[in-house]
Amino acid sequence: MNAALRKLRWILDAIYSVAGVVAALCLIAILALIVAQMVARWTGEIFPGAANYAGYAMAAASFFAFANALNRGSHIRVSLVLNAMPDGVRRYMEIWCFGIGAAVMWYFTYYAYWFTYWSWKFNEVSQAQDATPMWIPQSVMVIGGAILALALTDHLINVILHSDHRIKRDLVDQSHAK
Repeated sequence: MNAALRKLRWILDAIYSVAGVVAALCLIAILALIVAQMVARWTGEIFPGAANYAGYAMAAASFFAFANALNRGSHIRVSLVLNAMPDGVRRYMEIWCFGIGAAVMWYFTYYAYWFTYWSWKFNEVSQAQDATPMWIPQSVMVIGGAILALALTDHLINVILHSDHRIKRDLVDQSHAK
């Protein structure tokens, strides 16, 4: 059983890391789109939809980065109050926080899925020149939301079973506070 849990832990950590890599690639895509749009303007050409594609890539970068940022301690967490509490109370507060966060994200993901489904079903396209089927950029919201919901649930279960979350503190962020 312990080997199965280690394998599950490895899979979850890999999902969070891959999501972070995808977010970074989306940021590179934004840069490439902006540069391509600038070159197109300088040469008198038109790059229809470049701004929209950059916006879609920005949304993708945000949603894919959420779970990775949570695990690396890069999300804004109000730990000042939690650190001032006794261990027993802090554990219940962490359970409450992760429970509410997980519930909200699963709720969001559920409705984002249906939103995307109906966009696909009705063949909704963007109203810009590119006429991109909207289910494509909306699906990123579903996938990223599901990964964040999974990460929050993962931390919730860890706090319940082991009395501690798995969020690693980012040493770079800590060094600036001192």
